[in-house]
Amino acid sequence: MNIQLIRNATLVVQYADKKFLIDPMLSEKGTLPPFGPGVGLPPAPREDQNNPLVSLPTSIDTIISNIDAVIVTHLHPDHWDHAAIEALPKEIKLFSQNEEDATVIRNAGFKNVEVLQDTVFEGIQLIKTKGEHGRGEILQHAGQVCGVVFKHTNEKTLYVAGDTVWYGAVQDVIETHKPEIIVVNGGDNQFLVGGSLVMDKDDIYEVYKAAPNAKIISVHMEAVNHWTLSREELKGFINEKGISDNVLIPDDGESYSF
Repeated sequence: MNIQLIRNATLVVQYADKKFLIDPMLSEKGTLPPFGPGVGLPPAPREDQNNPLVSLPTSIDTIISNIDAVIVTHLHPDHWDHAAIEALPKEIKLFSQNEEDATVIRNAGFKNVEVLQDTVFEGIQLIKTKGEHGRGEILQHAGQVCGVVFKHTNEKTLYVAGDTVWYGAVQDVIETHKPEIIVVNGGDNQFLVGGSLVMDKDDIYEVYKAAPNAKIISVHMEAVNHWTLSREELKGFINEKGISDNVLIPDDGESYSF
């Protein structure tokens, strides 16, 4: 397999000779409003900066070239934006987390939308996993999310956790499926109230403790205004813990093969 971080949570995953695009946020730098009161959310860091904070590392045409399927873990605009809706072919195979999201995507013109469950696509097993997009009251703002496990006899098992904090269901996925590669959304994104919406560095350490032999890739970093964990801080943390061989922190555009 090959996993390329595009930006934020947008990944291009080549797995068992198929190419998946996950959570496409393809807007140009600074063309979306910041997360915060302006879009009906609590106050947030960097409300003076429009999203995305950084440019795409390559062209949209390159990103979507030869994609076999798209997986949208939820419909927040840093995972599924108007630029992606406009750029992607309406006939492309697209997986959503539930029927509610599928209806929204179909209403945008997409003709081949399937709700992810325990699904087989081109011989690849795709298993929807649970996620919690925060803890406590902030979940009322965050809504439902999912992750996905990829399995194939010719590949290592891959777990893309999605927008979730560490909690029991994530541990259950690791114990059940024993993924050898785990992608976590690790930017510790937060509003000024309510705590972490995705994994912070301690959550990532919990993932490591649950899967000490896995390679963990931390994405969803420094790309939208409410991030609070930088790549440099996470690098310092994993060095302190002695797990820098286990946790990979890609730059935008960087890829890994396993």
